[in-house]
Amino acid sequence: MLFCRKIPTVAPIYISCKLRSPALCRFLTTVINTSASKPFYITTPIFYPNAAPHIGHLYSLVTADIFARFTRISEPGRLVHFLTGTDEHGLKIQKAAKDRGIEPSVLCDALSEQFRRLGARANISNTVFLRTTEARHREAVEHVWRDLAAQDLIYKGTYSGWYSISDECFYTDSQITHPPSSLTPVSIETGSAVEWSSESNYKFRLSSFQKRLLDYYTANPKSIYPSAHREKLIQTLKDEPLDDLSISRPRERLSWGIPVPGDMSHTMYVWFDALTVYLTGVGFPAERQGSLWPPNIQVIGKDIVRFHALYLPAMLLAMGMPLSHTLLAHAHWTAQQRKMSKSIGNVADPFDAMDTWGVDAVRFYMARVGGRFRDDVDWSPEQLEKHADEIRSLLGNFFLRITSKTIQKRVASAPQLTFVQLLDQSLDGHNGDVLSSLRNLKGRVEQCMEKFEVGDALDAIILVLREANGALTHTAPWSAQNPPQAAQVSYLLSLEVLRVTGICLQPFIPEAAHNLLDALGVPKLERSMDFAAVGKGNVGEVKGVKLFEGKREIASGGP
Repeated sequence: MLFCRKIPTVAPIYISCKLRSPALCRFLTTVINTSASKPFYITTPIFYPNAAPHIGHLYSLVTADIFARFTRISEPGRLVHFLTGTDEHGLKIQKAAKDRGIEPSVLCDALSEQFRRLGARANISNTVFLRTTEARHREAVEHVWRDLAAQDLIYKGTYSGWYSISDECFYTDSQITHPPSSLTPVSIETGSAVEWSSESNYKFRLSSFQKRLLDYYTANPKSIYPSAHREKLIQTLKDEPLDDLSISRPRERLSWGIPVPGDMSHTMYVWFDALTVYLTGVGFPAERQGSLWPPNIQVIGKDIVRFHALYLPAMLLAMGMPLSHTLLAHAHWTAQQRKMSKSIGNVADPFDAMDTWGVDAVRFYMARVGGRFRDDVDWSPEQLEKHADEIRSLLGNFFLRITSKTIQKRVASAPQLTFVQLLDQSLDGHNGDVLSSLRNLKGRVEQCMEKFEVGDALDAIILVLREANGALTHTAPWSAQNPPQAAQVSYLLSLEVLRVTGICLQPFIPEAAHNLLDALGVPKLERSMDFAAVGKGNVGEVKGVKLFEGKREIASGGP
């Protein structure tokens, strides 16, 4: 397989050193790891467990899982390191625990387990689940702090400005607004309420990295996807000076967190703590020069781009470590075109959805509708039902139709023929169209995944399945009016469609795809994308099985 058809493994270099200063060239060799052979490292946001998981958390998990699984079948010999977990410090957790009359650690234990259970229920293939309350993470955070402090990049000062408890974030005057419908000012970016705060704390010299960050994002068009986020960030770096970042809070205000090394009167800012988790997840600081770093893809929500595109990269630059190759910043799920909110009562429960429609149906819906990442999408039970029916019909019913006893009996009466022998014949009409589309499917899916277009990859697969269903209906292999040879051609072509699409669907609907490939007798070693080429793999003993769980039963076999 050509490298250009794989998910990008590196951030490409787009700056010519002939046109830049020697200092910038040295900088580029630091921030960009050009090794194509490193293990594939992918992360989700580290979820904040101040409440039960919602659909947005599942969306991040499924998105990352699709890319992790696709890498495994695209490069079977490559290690995939997949990190998720929970961010358990901060004022929100401290306040939520106080309101419930329990210790923060007790609250975190209970809620973190719900996020772990969400991943297991959704068939997420993460290799690491990390909690920021773990001792290994505290060691990593303290190491980062000491490293930055030793370079005089941390100093003590006074912060006066806006703070959002909900976002656990400081905002400047230009980042807040005073809407007439609200009694308090709110963040422009998130809509969360903010309050004025003035306190002594430690600061990180973020301002020192403005030019280097601007140079990096200007030089690397694939550093953030969708590109609109990168373009907005570049404009911000050009137009607005970066303020130094407050990275601690007085311990009398925030006690639930990691104390500042050497100053027990201050607690580390929750984002400084949380962003370090991606390093902890690869064994930092013991594995500082390990092969896993940097992340190939970091899946995040669009509301936390600033933290991952400015704060974390500046910290990495300061420590001389490479930056993440790509930040995939997805949009949000809404309900009735409104932000999901407990107070409104429109929050969709991911566990209820999976229990009602089935895991693969929910995963399919999220990827099909939300797999372009640019715009917010509306969570709709009616649309979920529609798309669940779509994949059940086009894949599940199609498989049961072609493996019905009626068709198998007619095929058995025809002269023996293999699919490879069938390829030597000239197929025309509907069957010819299906074969032509199927030949292009592997390359189309790989191209879409390389471009982070998950929805388009699924569109290509669904198009082939729709064509194949139409061809099956048109040729009617179950009908005695058609010769057994025609039934055999339809049967062999349909099985090849199912084999190839089954391979391609593994990242999206893993359980159904696994069951399908098992039912087709496809050998375990022939389930990588390399075998998604027409005629390259084998179909063994075929058994008709039900592929999907969920709300609606798949129709019985037969035409």
